[in-house]
Amino acid sequence: MATLKSTLPLLTLTLASQASAWGALGHNTVAYIAQSFLLPQTAKYTQRLLNDTSNAYLANIATWADSYRSQPGGAFSSPFHYIDALDSPPESCNVDFERDCPEEGCIVSAIANYTARFQEKDLDLVERQKALKWVVHFLGDIHQPLHVENLAVGGNLINVTFNNATTNLHRIWDSNIPEKLIGGFDLEDAEAWSKTLIGEIKTGKYANATKVWVQGMSANDSIASAMHWATDSNAYVCSTVVPEGQEGVENKELSGEYYDDAIPVVQMQIAKAGVRLAAWLNLVVTGKTGVKGGKGGYHVGGNKMDGGLVKRGSGELELEAWMVEARRVRRAYGWDCGHEH
Repeated sequence: MATLKSTLPLLTLTLASQASAWGALGHNTVAYIAQSFLLPQTAKYTQRLLNDTSNAYLANIATWADSYRSQPGGAFSSPFHYIDALDSPPESCNVDFERDCPEEGCIVSAIANYTARFQEKDLDLVERQKALKWVVHFLGDIHQPLHVENLAVGGNLINVTFNNATTNLHRIWDSNIPEKLIGGFDLEDAEAWSKTLIGEIKTGKYANATKVWVQGMSANDSIASAMHWATDSNAYVCSTVVPEGQEGVENKELSGEYYDDAIPVVQMQIAKAGVRLAAWLNLVVTGKTGVKGGKGGYHVGGNKMDGGLVKRGSGELELEAWMVEARRVRRAYGWDCGHEH
């Protein structure tokens, strides 16, 4: 991997406030979908906590985490948007919590931590609100395949063109691909897209998939739950994002056949994220996912969360030399996307 110029971290910080994983369109669509599948008790709980009873109470905060990380005091949260799987796509895709979640934390540990924190009644209200906002956002992020992949800093260092505009692979998955499909990125566009996907979830092509999407989910083991989602997303790096490796996409125009192959995965991942966000919030608030399966009964699971911060295991996993270098490059580059919306 080429050595990064010393100006890259500064450039990254300059653009951080403008970058948004899945883009505003994706995150807001996930939030709208989730709202439609929240159980009444969960909806009331989240509306009360957020002090928002509008018809966009989750969508209104879905991108807060991206703006917060560029604010004074918010930089610590930047690593929480990712877990860089130190795997070898397209030959092998896999995620390992001990190997891939560094000491500063990652999206898996963050989902676990903030799920516990928004339920802590003794915690300051503002901190509980922040925790819920992070959970809403990170459930979206973890379904973007390049947010669970190390290759070229999650695709940020893979230059491509899309509709003849120079960009990078990470950004087209965040924004260009979904925005080409929908034709915009406003809140109204997200609401319209969510209605289409909700129809597919309830009675269309995803109707039989939802009970599978919520499998592996247990509020008693938030790390395992988040790792299940990360592993699911990471698999698409091999099958769809770089099926022919980095050289198969680098410096190539990707708005044609590549887009056609990618868009079904993007749509499914947005739908899946919305269902899983709703199911996760339902599970920790009520003890059941709210997603019907079997003979119409709700999938259930424990709703007791482990308290305290979740960190990597005490056993130190020794990384290979290339893995150490990959992590150094990530830290030098920064944890944000490298292109503005």
